[in-house]
Amino acid sequence: MEASSSSVETKLATAKTVLSAAASVAATAMLVRSIAQDFLPHEFQGLLFSGIRSFFNRFSSQITMVIDEFDGLVNNQIYEAAEIYLGGKISPNTQRLKVCKSDKEKDFTIAMERNEEVMDIFNGVKLNWVLVCRQVESRSFHNPRDLNSTLRSEVRSFELTFHKKHKDLVLTHYLPYIVQEAKSKKQEIKSLKIFTVSPDSMYGNLADVWTSTNLDHPATFDTVAMDSEIKNFILKDLERFVKRKEYYRKVGKAWKRGYLLYGPPGTGKSSLIAAMANYLNFDIYDLELTEIQVNSELRRLLIAMANKSILVVEDIDCSIEFQDRSAESDSSSRHSQRRQVTLSGLLNFIDGLWSSCGDERIIIFTTNHKDKLDSALLRPGRMDVHIHMSYCTPCGFTVLAANYLGIKEHALFGEIEEAIGTTQVTPAEVAEQLIKHDESDIVLRELIEFLKLKRIENEEANAKKNEIADQGGDEEKQSDQEHECVTVKDKKLDCDEKGDN
Repeated sequence: MEASSSSVETKLATAKTVLSAAASVAATAMLVRSIAQDFLPHEFQGLLFSGIRSFFNRFSSQITMVIDEFDGLVNNQIYEAAEIYLGGKISPNTQRLKVCKSDKEKDFTIAMERNEEVMDIFNGVKLNWVLVCRQVESRSFHNPRDLNSTLRSEVRSFELTFHKKHKDLVLTHYLPYIVQEAKSKKQEIKSLKIFTVSPDSMYGNLADVWTSTNLDHPATFDTVAMDSEIKNFILKDLERFVKRKEYYRKVGKAWKRGYLLYGPPGTGKSSLIAAMANYLNFDIYDLELTEIQVNSELRRLLIAMANKSILVVEDIDCSIEFQDRSAESDSSSRHSQRRQVTLSGLLNFIDGLWSSCGDERIIIFTTNHKDKLDSALLRPGRMDVHIHMSYCTPCGFTVLAANYLGIKEHALFGEIEEAIGTTQVTPAEVAEQLIKHDESDIVLRELIEFLKLKRIENEEANAKKNEIADQGGDEEKQSDQEHECVTVKDKKLDCDEKGDN
């Protein structure tokens, strides 16, 4: 009996010793972690925590999956999904979180902070997530707010740890579940954004190549002032495009669609782009080609774009002077020191092998002068749909009147529509007249007077243009006659010289 009691006491003492040692180790680990987070630079924290985890993992039945932010040169879909999914998961042990909210978003956006851990449970299985970040030097970074700083690029990855026996469950059920949940959540909380190129970060982290702000453009297809037939065609074309993922794959084409919007300034090209973005819930990437120096930068920008997006190049005929493709090779030696984007580079960007690095993308070029564009840019497969943004039509005026005045009928509509049908006036000019007064009668009468003046102005401009053209023709004819006389004299001189000889 005494021996049994002694054995129990020995076991209790051993258990107490083990628990005491475990508590001591845990306390030491917490202390080390606290000191590291408070005093060590972030780049050393990542190395320290990663080393500690690697040491203990050697004696563990756990397995760790590493999910990098980028898979080579493209975004890692699982990383993006995990970032969104884990934003709503907060463990009791979580000490640091990133919280942000823009003016246009309804809720706070919560994300994991570097080197923090989040516990998740799926089908009764415990899964541990850690956001691991490490810093790497980058020579191309520049911080305009701190000229003396040394900037570093951050390489991010998630580490997912679980028992080895649950590997199949994680791969076949858990990760697909996260991707689907993240997609639904992203669509619910998404606020449209417009992105622009960040030249200072061109060669840093791919996630920093584009900078964004919220897009709050109110344009819709109901408010765009254009003929209903053209609007219906665009709507049907967009709907057909977003539903044909498998069709594009079957026929061997990249899942993208090109639109060329051409016409005079003020005809609503930008408004139509905003309406397309609002209708599809696609972000806009505004590409200013003058900011790009070489073709490789174009490819880098394409890779960094997200799916379900619209790439816009406005005023393509004015934004950059492209070298002719036939002249590119001939002048390569003369231009070897000159950094520029070539026409071939742009064509490969929108329709080459690199254009397949992404799905469900729309590319839109705008121009005021379609005739100035190289025919290679206009063919199907690059610009699939050409949309002429014309001067204001009677149908367009009806839309503008409903938007600005809240009326669909008026006694003066007939006179105005007749005048608009015979006058070159842009929707922007009509809209400017409609916004000048609150009283519909006053606004419409002033619009009639404006259209009369506009018609006279157009006639005078056309007459002056024709006069200049006639003068140019006379000068050309006179030059041809002078050239003919010189030619005749030259022939006579040649004959005289032969006779003399």
